[in-house]
Amino acid sequence: MRELPAKVAVSPVDVALDKAINCLLGKQDASGFWVGELQGDSILESEYILIKFILEHDADPELPLIASYLRSLQMPNGGWNMYPGGKADLSGTVKAYFALKLMGHPPHAPHMIRARELILSMGGAEKCNTFSKFFFACLGQISFEACPSIPPEIVFLPKWFYFNLYHVSAWTRTMILPLGIVTTFRYTRKIPSEKGIAELYIDRAAANRLSATPPSGIPTNWNHFFLRVDQLLKWYEQSPIDSIRQRAMQEAEKWLLEHLDGSEGLGAIFPPMVYILVVFRILGYPDDHPRVVAAHKHLHDFFIREGDKIRIQPCLSPVWDTGIALHALAESGMDVDQDSALRATQWLLSKECKFASDWRKNCPDAPVGGWFFEFENPHYPDVDDTAMVTMALKRLGGLAASAATQRGVDWLLAMQNDDGGWAAFDKTRDRPILEKIPFADHNAMQDPSCPDITGRVLECLGHCGFAASDPIVRRAIGYIQSQQDSSGAWWGRWGVNFIYGTWQVLTGLRSVGEDMTRDYVRRATDWLLSVQKPDGSFGETADSYEDPLLKGTGESTASQTAWGAMALMASQGPRHDAVVRALDWLIANQDADGNWTENFYTGTGFPKVFYLKYHLYRLYFPITALARYRRLMAQV
Repeated sequence: MRELPAKVAVSPVDVALDKAINCLLGKQDASGFWVGELQGDSILESEYILIKFILEHDADPELPLIASYLRSLQMPNGGWNMYPGGKADLSGTVKAYFALKLMGHPPHAPHMIRARELILSMGGAEKCNTFSKFFFACLGQISFEACPSIPPEIVFLPKWFYFNLYHVSAWTRTMILPLGIVTTFRYTRKIPSEKGIAELYIDRAAANRLSATPPSGIPTNWNHFFLRVDQLLKWYEQSPIDSIRQRAMQEAEKWLLEHLDGSEGLGAIFPPMVYILVVFRILGYPDDHPRVVAAHKHLHDFFIREGDKIRIQPCLSPVWDTGIALHALAESGMDVDQDSALRATQWLLSKECKFASDWRKNCPDAPVGGWFFEFENPHYPDVDDTAMVTMALKRLGGLAASAATQRGVDWLLAMQNDDGGWAAFDKTRDRPILEKIPFADHNAMQDPSCPDITGRVLECLGHCGFAASDPIVRRAIGYIQSQQDSSGAWWGRWGVNFIYGTWQVLTGLRSVGEDMTRDYVRRATDWLLSVQKPDGSFGETADSYEDPLLKGTGESTASQTAWGAMALMASQGPRHDAVVRALDWLIANQDADGNWTENFYTGTGFPKVFYLKYHLYRLYFPITALARYRRLMAQV
């Protein structure tokens, strides 16, 4: 039952809000948290099948169920895409084809023929990204010469060196170290030729090297330079210095094990959690070793089984979901002493980070604090979660949360970058040359400042008493102004896309008391109004990351309409006709159970590479928008 003070519903907003809040409260776990499904794309299922074959776990009884789900995702043209409505992705399609073939799907089956013809029309499997090639090499389909060399000696690179483990993004460092061990030892499981994918390659010579053509001569650009460096590393791999290699392996293993301690898997995200299983095999860990058993269990925790199918999540999002849900309930007027608020507060307090890890390398004076994204990932608190949780606890955590809230603010302030913005996991600066490294084609080698996270931090700081006149805030606003798109919008790093970024920025500016009549704010408002649909809704396709002409356009969604409404409330106030029309659309499209239906992905993992559907976005963001409207209308 709803725990808000009883009141008579006197408006459509009240009715919709009551239904939505009751729906949200019904999804709260007894221990206090919320967690919705986090849905990715087909590479989760295909890579899991591939890794199980690499480990010779072919008989796993759950693999057919995973393959069944993978098959269901195939598009009519034979491909697999990264999100509903998106075009076929070459790497994803090749991995899906390979996984299904390993699972016994005959190459002459119509769906396999369609996939194969599409792959060949897209240039062949030799054009897959480097992270896909690791799987193919481990299964003997291509040479490891086609994979970037990442020697384990990278653990020795000092902080002053342009490239080191702590100058790349947190997610990258958890991926490249285990992959470096795999490529160094060239771990391979040979499979019968009839199970392979030779038929997917057009140019076998190109398939077995890292670049389309062999690099030679004096480097003429950074791509060329790093390809030449890779040649030197491959030469070194033929006869490494044994004493240095042995120490490097010891340090690498130590680093990996330390980062597994207290966490539900390496980095608590799918890619490194898969790679570490091969590393354990290389290092001689038996399948019944507690570390190996735990690694398999943590991956298994991502499974969702429905009938004869299993789909796999890329990670779990309870801290993120709980922080946003609690913030939505605070906006709706829930009392601090209500049971739902108390349970959520205590659960969030139990997830506060208590020790320093990787982030301290770039920020040696930062106090310990912050929150991570998953159930257990204390090595990687992040700015977005910390801002969200700190803001929610400030509003609805009461005295019990005051000390943790202050620690959250202190940690956020320490993590501000020199450019005035905030990144996701570390205090960093932009090093564009790193994006030219051969294994940077996941489009997220770095973790620089971004407008959407900076906007959320400002929103948090505003709730914690900071104003636009504060020097810290002024630097952040300067960064935000420098990042504004020519259209007036802001690009979104962690949500789709310009609607997300613009909402975060305008909400943050309003929270710290920025003058919302300034020209740059007006231009953002004009852009929002220009992309709002006649029915009041907002929608934007993830294709907007590829094609700037698509910014702000796409199928309507509840989450993006809520973001648009809140952005306009920040710049124009609640009475503006565009706000009312957006909320009217939300009310008209609410389901009978109080939730909303949302078929499209509005979350971003790696732009242009990996996208996400947060299944609770369609609920707690509309709640926040409706509740904010009601609160602001009561004040005018």
